[in-house]
Amino acid sequence: MDEGRPLFQQIAEQIEGAILDGSLAADTQVPSTNELAAFHRINPATAAKGVNQLVTDGILYKKRGIGMFVAQDARRRVLDRRREAFGRDFVEPLLAEARRLGLDAEDVKNLIEKWGEGR
Repeated sequence: MDEGRPLFQQIAEQIEGAILDGSLAADTQVPSTNELAAFHRINPATAAKGVNQLVTDGILYKKRGIGMFVAQDARRRVLDRRREAFGRDFVEPLLAEARRLGLDAEDVKNLIEKWGEGR
């Protein structure tokens, strides 16, 4: 676990990662909050907060008395949110620095292609 971010957020991101890599497919049951708590050695309420956040976000759904399951469109939802965050956290600052350096969009594209070739 990462010391810098809240544990419940890390639990949610771990589940999202499993959805993205295909470990948790649509309609697959996710580990219970007690299982997550035991595995990570955290309070079950903390694990529940992470899972409940994913329910609120439409990533998971609850089957009463059975547990939590991955929603049909969960992968798309996670991808959409992470792509938005990628743009905000990485692309926006990149473009701001490019403007300060006098680079236009074509210059940035050329740099990406150059550095993306495994240099």
